[in-house]
Amino acid sequence: MKEMSDEEAEYWDEYYTKNPPEIDPDTNGGFAKKSFKMIAVDRLSENYLLAKAMATHKTPTEIIGDLIRKEIAGTAEPVMAGFDN
Repeated sequence: MKEMSDEEAEYWDEYYTKNPPEIDPDTNGGFAKKSFKMIAVDRLSENYLLAKAMATHKTPTEIIGDLIRKEIAGTAEPVMAGFDN
């Protein structure tokens, strides 16, 4: 991908300074629909997440999500095929 020249960067900086994008929180494009929260983890958890992220090419957020989904799946009641609960 071609890098932007200084002139192009200045143009776009000025353009978006004068014309900030409008974001409608009532649509899927709004930031209000998908909020991100910061959490603190201990040193061991941090080291694990960073090592796993490098090994799997995933983000720490993806790894945490995978772990939570496994935990939820492990505690779910088994459903027998062909039977309604």
